[in-house]
Amino acid sequence: MIPKREKIAELKTQFPNSTRVKLVKMKDACAPKICTLGTLHGVDDIGSLLLKWDNGSNLHVIYSVDLVEKVKPNCKEESEK
Repeated sequence: MIPKREKIAELKTQFPNSTRVKLVKMKDACAPKICTLGTLHGVDDIGSLLLKWDNGSNLHVIYSVDLVEKVKPNCKEESEK
C-alpha cells in the first residue's frame, strides 16, 4: 500500500536526514539483524526510509511492512556495548 502524500510529508518530518534508528522488524531474507543501527538519508516518494545500516547494508525500510524506532541522540548506542 502506497501512502498518501500527507503521510509521506509526515514521515519526512518524523524522520529527517541523519536520524539514527534501530531495526525492530524487516521482512526480507537479507535483512540486517534485529537491533541493527542505521542512519537515515531520506524518505522516497512511496514512503520508504532510505538507510545506511552500520553493518554496511543499504536495504530500505518499507512503509507499513518493516519497522524501525528512533535512537535517542545522547544515549550510548547498543552497537558500542
